[in-house]
Amino acid sequence: MSYTEDYRLLKDRFNRRKEGITIPGRNVEIVDIQFESASSSILPSKDEYRCDEHILYFVAQMERKKEFSSPPVHEILHVLDSDVPENRSFSYPVFKPAGKRKAEGAIILVHGLNEKSWDKYLPWAMKLFELTRKSVILFPIAFHMNRAPREWSDHRLMNKVSKERKKIFPTVVKSTLSNAAISTRLQLCPQRFFWSGLQSYYDVLQLVREIRSGGHTCFKKDASIDFFGYSIGAFLTQLLLMADPERILEESRLFIFCGGPTMNRMSPVSKYIIDSEANIAIYSFYIENFEGELRKDSRLRDYFMGTSPEGSYFRAMIDYHKMTNFREARLREIAGRVCALGLGKDTVVPVYEIVNTLNGRDRDIPVRIENFDFPYHYTHEDPFPAGERISEEVNKSFLRVFEYASQFLKVI
Repeated sequence: MSYTEDYRLLKDRFNRRKEGITIPGRNVEIVDIQFESASSSILPSKDEYRCDEHILYFVAQMERKKEFSSPPVHEILHVLDSDVPENRSFSYPVFKPAGKRKAEGAIILVHGLNEKSWDKYLPWAMKLFELTRKSVILFPIAFHMNRAPREWSDHRLMNKVSKERKKIFPTVVKSTLSNAAISTRLQLCPQRFFWSGLQSYYDVLQLVREIRSGGHTCFKKDASIDFFGYSIGAFLTQLLLMADPERILEESRLFIFCGGPTMNRMSPVSKYIIDSEANIAIYSFYIENFEGELRKDSRLRDYFMGTSPEGSYFRAMIDYHKMTNFREARLREIAGRVCALGLGKDTVVPVYEIVNTLNGRDRDIPVRIENFDFPYHYTHEDPFPAGERISEEVNKSFLRVFEYASQFLKVI
């Protein structure tokens, strides 16, 4: 089947499903696996936190900027992060062989920033499954997909939030109902970018440990575990391979699609990602004033100035010009297990920035990087439009990308 046909078939079946999904003639079953995050307690909301490693207690530091006047909007967007039930307990889909109980290989696919639906990723997972013969896990980042309250995707309410943002910030760029919730939450508390990312990091490690223990219903204990990271999902999976605190990912491979640079070399202002005010807040916090923010927030300082590898590598991936030797030394160590693909018309994650980070200042880090371009209009957020008019060109480009990715990931 073509990409367009797969997209429509999978979207329809996935969104109408009650239990497992089978596709006639495709030898694939899509099952939902329940997950309980063991790390939600690290999220902002509490008055006090405890660091078990260093036996320390911290008083919460929350950034508060302009408040919203609308009571419903204020109530929704100021929810206590660690109290969001959808983010603690959720399900994730797995593409697995029909009738086969335990798979020998897993690919964990991690999506982009501000994603609310798996629709566009369903054909990606299907093609990876078919070309690698590995089962594919679609794992949601904290507060994304089905891990976010439904109100954050309510068109009427989020349109109201966007209009209020434009009124409070008249010069805001790319404020839309699609990015209103995440933009407001990150602008009010830029620390959320790290804390929710850290929860996602711990959640993936929890998933890997579950597979390694033999306790996962879909995978053998000694199954290979690899990653497909797209956009901010690439940022997260890079940190997993770079830090790897338990040394359980030493044989894992990572395929990066439209990702790879340090934080300050990406341009996420988009009507589908975040607006300009949120981007300014994040850049100001993590790039321009980070040292000062660490002095004010002892809990953040414990992660970034302490001994935790995840904090050290996150910090090394913030600013291209800082901690360069540290970052590039580790990238050089894992280079043989990383492959990246950028797109020529991608303005959110330009190909040359992927090269700058992954191949290093002196271009001596041997990460394999390819630059593809397609003969139709596409964007970072939508590399494979599902319209009929260009379906043949999209299908060829889609197949080209996933054949390339699968050649790298299919080694068991």
